[in-house]
Amino acid sequence: MPTEPETDYDPELGRKFIFVTGGVMSGLGKGITAASTGRLLKNAGFDVTAVKIDPYLNVDAGTMNPFQHGEVYVLKDGGEVDLDLGNYERFLDIDMTFDHNVTTGKTYQHVIEKERSGDYLGRTVQIIPHITDDIKRRIREAAEGNDVCIIEVGGTVGDIEGMPYLEALRQFAHEEDEDDILFTHVTLVPYSKNGEQKTKPTQHSVKELRSIGLQPDILVGRCSDKLDIDTKEKIALFCDVPTEAVFSNPDVDDIYHVPLMVEEEGLDQYVMEELDIATEALPEDERENRWRDLVTQQTEGEVEVALVGKYDLEDAYMSVHEALKHAGLEKNVDVNVRWVNSEKMGDHHADRMREADAIVVPGGFGARGTEGKIEAIQYARENDVPFLGLCLGFQMAVVEYARNVLDLDDAHSAELDEDTPHPVIDILPEQYEIEDMGGTMRLGAHETDIDANTLAATLYGGESCTERHRHRYEVNPEYIDDLEAAGLKFSGYAENRMEILELAPEDHPYFIGTQFHPEFRSRPTRASPPFVGLLEAVLGDDPHSVTTEEVSH
Repeated sequence: MPTEPETDYDPELGRKFIFVTGGVMSGLGKGITAASTGRLLKNAGFDVTAVKIDPYLNVDAGTMNPFQHGEVYVLKDGGEVDLDLGNYERFLDIDMTFDHNVTTGKTYQHVIEKERSGDYLGRTVQIIPHITDDIKRRIREAAEGNDVCIIEVGGTVGDIEGMPYLEALRQFAHEEDEDDILFTHVTLVPYSKNGEQKTKPTQHSVKELRSIGLQPDILVGRCSDKLDIDTKEKIALFCDVPTEAVFSNPDVDDIYHVPLMVEEEGLDQYVMEELDIATEALPEDERENRWRDLVTQQTEGEVEVALVGKYDLEDAYMSVHEALKHAGLEKNVDVNVRWVNSEKMGDHHADRMREADAIVVPGGFGARGTEGKIEAIQYARENDVPFLGLCLGFQMAVVEYARNVLDLDDAHSAELDEDTPHPVIDILPEQYEIEDMGGTMRLGAHETDIDANTLAATLYGGESCTERHRHRYEVNPEYIDDLEAAGLKFSGYAENRMEILELAPEDHPYFIGTQFHPEFRSRPTRASPPFVGLLEAVLGDDPHSVTTEEVSH
């Protein structure tokens, strides 16, 4: 295909592409299937990256309600994206950028801006070729420099929002050599009442896919158990794929076991053979095994952690859950996360919190549930319960200290109470004139300077760290001296912005808060230092003296 300068489209970019689509229903776990495939390819020595396609009209995920769409994940360049990109970063141990998330809003916005500026020279702007070429350009540019790029198409085949993307993939298949592109389709294989695995939903889903010109090369059946051989053969017959191209992805207790499960099925080897890269892979005895060793190790105890928030939905705090799990892998313990509803502390949720070994107050926006979070922080501080506050949790720790130690009874965040006489948390100066909500906060990776001989310096193994941010408000400089004089230490800062707070070891075994979100950089093979320190405090180690692995900057 010739390059079309008016769309900046270059079909020569990139190398090997695996497209992952989903059928029958959403939420099947095609992202985990894709990430697990990528993990195995990386273990085999390949450079792997990923692209997540989200067909919604939003430009990014920043304005979405976590209760509807799960957490907003923040990338190093400040991109606010779907939580699936968090899974890709964790499984592949890579740092992605906003270019790795393709949305309908982003694509249409770019094409319309080019039309407004006259770049199309009077041509009629259409879905084909202008939108589809922009989609292909984004995929190829994100893939550049890697051996394999895995592209997950969000939604379900048949959704009207996804049609331009599937058409772009159809064109993609014609532009690539046959052994440079692979289509994987993940579908539901339910059980009937008599216990039979039913293939009809998969058949209809593949029929829908084929009706728009896409023939899957691999089919992955999501089922509570492994697919029976008869089930695989039936799917292969009716969906026109070899039986060896039909794979099981049964339910597992932990998503980090999925790579082991699909490896046992032989998915990675089949992918490498189909992409003609099997001879380039590392010999099996030389492949990376640390992942397997970590997730299959025998744990030596359990830790109960209360997660105090307002969303009764694990996906709303997915990265926090995963960071706690990663810390558990490093400390060789199981971490059981107790959900504590910060709106119902007067109910039994306060008791649930008191039964836990540690307390985490995560980030969030809005006034709902904040008084319950403040109550949790006060309980942790006064009763020597290991505590970690993240973003809003950090800010509410400042509010709690101002109220209960400085006796500023009406202290609050100006975000939550604009009439407070003591706005110990106030808006960032550069935010005063901003009106748009999307993409306008302090976002992405920023460096924090850390005072020597502090808990934060011990945790991070040095006097600086780089972590990701997502906030509009900060500690009000007018109150810093009074807070520190009363015992609250701000041990991390970025110029005049307070980034980390802590209490001295003689005042509390582990009390730390971060304005940034350390959970976004946590990995199964590289746990986040503040989370590791939290578990060390619970387990009786002294996090003030135990140095965790230094984070890369």
